[in-house]
Amino acid sequence: MTNYLVVTAMGADRPGLVSKLSRLAADCDCDIIDSRMALFGNEFTLIMMMAGSWGAITKIESSLPELSVQLDLLTIMKRTSKHIPQNYVSRIEVNFQGKDERGSIKRITEFLAERGLDIASLRSCSDSDTGNVTQKMSLAINIPEKVELDKLESQLQLLAQEMSLILTIKRMQGN
Repeated sequence: MTNYLVVTAMGADRPGLVSKLSRLAADCDCDIIDSRMALFGNEFTLIMMMAGSWGAITKIESSLPELSVQLDLLTIMKRTSKHIPQNYVSRIEVNFQGKDERGSIKRITEFLAERGLDIASLRSCSDSDTGNVTQKMSLAINIPEKVELDKLESQLQLLAQEMSLILTIKRMQGN
């Protein structure tokens, strides 16, 4: 039986961190089946999901703390199970852009939550190169069968207008 472990790591960015964490996974006979890495300021962040036998997952759980100390990383581990995706009829990619206002992510995610929509991914960043602080937010949203896509798109347009944001929506295939 395959076991799963999610590992989150964070620390000062420097070359070789991903290599050392990947080597540990391989040395413990674990497969990295999904991962995301990003830099926030000078901080390296990594989330990865590993799969392996019970013994392999136990081995990485006992080995990671020592490596974390050596690399000066904050790490968190949690056993999990394989994700079984729901069957959505479609997915939309929604992009908002405009003046960076405090609470905009909160307002948009509340709007989606109130409609029972699943956010598959969210990326947000602020840019102040021009002297004006602008925000760009991209979301992938899974659409269940019960949702009228045209109505949702109209509601998103109204929300964007209320927030003085530019909105683009791209329809994609379901899973």
